[in-house]
Amino acid sequence: MSTFDTARIIRLGDAIAEHAAADDVGGVAWLAACGDDVHAGAAGHLTRGEPAPVERDSVFRIASITKPIAAVAALVLVEDHALHLDDPIDALLPELADRRVLVDARGPIDGDTVPAVRPLTVHDVLTFRTGIGMDFDAPFPQPLMQAIDDLGITTAPPAPQLPPEPDEWIRRLGTLPLLHQPGERWTYHYSADVLGVLIARAAGQPFEVVLRERVLEPLGMSGTAFVASDVSRMGSSYQRDPATGAPVVFDPPDGQWATMPAFPSGGGGLVSTVDDVHAFGRMLLAGGRLPNGPHLISRAAVEAMTTDQLGVAAGAPGLAPDGAQGWGFGVGVQMRRTGLGPTVGAYGWTGGLGSSWSNDPHHDVVGVILTTDAFAGPFPLPAIVQEFWIDVYAALD
Repeated sequence: MSTFDTARIIRLGDAIAEHAAADDVGGVAWLAACGDDVHAGAAGHLTRGEPAPVERDSVFRIASITKPIAAVAALVLVEDHALHLDDPIDALLPELADRRVLVDARGPIDGDTVPAVRPLTVHDVLTFRTGIGMDFDAPFPQPLMQAIDDLGITTAPPAPQLPPEPDEWIRRLGTLPLLHQPGERWTYHYSADVLGVLIARAAGQPFEVVLRERVLEPLGMSGTAFVASDVSRMGSSYQRDPATGAPVVFDPPDGQWATMPAFPSGGGGLVSTVDDVHAFGRMLLAGGRLPNGPHLISRAAVEAMTTDQLGVAAGAPGLAPDGAQGWGFGVGVQMRRTGLGPTVGAYGWTGGLGSSWSNDPHHDVVGVILTTDAFAGPFPLPAIVQEFWIDVYAALD
């Protein structure tokens, strides 16, 4: 079984510390695990200009790494027979029944529409083929994203105190047409928020309760929630001023994650720690098994979640610029190796507020890097994240 070369892991930590010292990032925590060989570190400060350093147990806004955690909650309900992958969602989400679909997906939101050829299914929601979301191939601004913003239901980038409670959120979303026919094409983000509402209605409990009781607590993910239980462990979140490149506070420690939101976003609402994300990753690598023995989800569920459900020719050309990634249930799946990082079959995702996680079953690797600084866009990832993955794989002995 592989392990890590100690000298190269030290070099990984040194490289991350150099990025923090150069203010490429305000603060960062990281973890690399190969089986039971686990290494972790931290660098920088929770908030620029303040003395509190980032620690291993510091809390970060993980944004879109929320998506695979929500997907696991859905699979728990599938295995409980509360949801069925091929069933229409109409009975649980009548607000999204009888859809209309834009004739021109890039045209005005009030343009010509046609009836949907079939209802949306649970599988469509899990695979982001609802026709609701961002088209990575289309230029911005996009009419559907603008309409979502105008309705006050924007969840990307994460802004947890803005959207209304779930019933009102889904009602407003249901007033908009779909960009594409159900199942026709992958579009990003908003299917995960639909999934959160679907999970709550299927379980008869609020989404945050289902997530806590069925996923987070069994995994011991005590630092993961929709609200930071201890804001002293959470720093500021930063974006870069496009004109000057200077870091600007997007959210302070006592900001939007300091109180419970009305709408817990399945697309990007969680905060977490490197050890919590590692616990989630280890469960998936163990075929859905918890550390104390029983399964959280079955190996079959993990395999379905981490298998490409799309095919590049069937609607995912915008998932990665080189076409090397497919999409499972809430995770990107590596279809072709294009660099020194994850191998074919690896899976994971990134969070736009500065986080990246991946599992590599071929090497039994879990890697997590959480930072205080938002990414400038989906591609390319910042140097500190690219170098983290290069160094993790270079350290494999």
